[in-house]
Amino acid sequence: NRTCNSSKNRGLISFKILPKFPILFGAYIIEGMVINGGQLTVFFKSDSLKKLTIGSLLLLLFFSEGISANRCLYISSYHKGYEWSDRIEQAIRSELKGKCELKQFDMDSKRNREDSYIKKVALEAKALVETWQPDVVIVSDDNASGYILKPYFKDHTIPFVFCGINWTVDAYGFPYTNSTGMVEVAPIVGLLDKVKSIIGKPDTAFFIGSNTVTDKKNLIRLEQEAINANIKLDSAFANTMTEWVALYQQAQNYDFVIMGNYFGISDWDPLEIQNKIYAYTYKLSVTNQQWMMPYVILGLTKIPEEQGKWAAQVALAILEGMNPSDIPIVANRKWELWINETLLNNTDIKMPRTLLKKAKKSCGLSL
Repeated sequence: NRTCNSSKNRGLISFKILPKFPILFGAYIIEGMVINGGQLTVFFKSDSLKKLTIGSLLLLLFFSEGISANRCLYISSYHKGYEWSDRIEQAIRSELKGKCELKQFDMDSKRNREDSYIKKVALEAKALVETWQPDVVIVSDDNASGYILKPYFKDHTIPFVFCGINWTVDAYGFPYTNSTGMVEVAPIVGLLDKVKSIIGKPDTAFFIGSNTVTDKKNLIRLEQEAINANIKLDSAFANTMTEWVALYQQAQNYDFVIMGNYFGISDWDPLEIQNKIYAYTYKLSVTNQQWMMPYVILGLTKIPEEQGKWAAQVALAILEGMNPSDIPIVANRKWELWINETLLNNTDIKMPRTLLKKAKKSCGLSL
């Protein structure tokens, strides 16, 4: 028996050759095989046998025992259909395809925000980690880190990679010995600079958000930057579409409007909201969320694929033997500039030509 394994490179293929049974490939005997990072390496021993046995490799695959690929678990805080997490997932799957067996667990904690529900689903995720024993776990957004990684797997033997944690990791006490990750920050200062280039120096602004952890954390940062920019910022959170529309009408009394997320508003109707916005908008509206572009004029937006791609690449580096604690925690660095021309043209707002030239164009919903 021969086993290919290494304590420095967990998850390598475990390969056994049956005793007294030579595995031939051409004029060579196969001594071992290793799958590492999706690449197959076969080790041969020169032999005097000259007979080419095409069936030997098939026999090798048939009789070998204990063959196993790396196991990667992805835990999403949210649900399929939420654009942010869908795009993180797509990037993760693209990077890991063919390189590890990927399993996904969705917490669905954007639509179900009760603490009792999140603790219950966190225990289900914990049980999955303990029974499936993945070689590395990727967790996205705050709840996966706060309810799973921090209480159950801090400094554990299983390595974790996090992404999508808003602004700061202080609440979770990172770094741990078994984790690293990418923090999600929004380009608020850059967005405020764009506002100044369009309407001059604003004195007031209104933030409309959904009643979620993400929007509450974003508001804290907005308030800090508004103070720095000498802008009076008022804010409110909506639970229903009717509340949101009333707040949007109220926001037209300010110099500009900052849009948070609409996820978390259970009865959100995209067509009705868009019609209301076209009827009521005459002040500049801005966002850091690309999926809010059907409802705002200007966006300087985060790119979820950056989070997923980085997390997957780090997971692969860990499978190759890197220690998570040796990989620095970083923040996202990429943004996209968007303008909703249809909504803009429905107002008297004059957009600088340089912005119009640089920005990607959004025309609202495809109705």
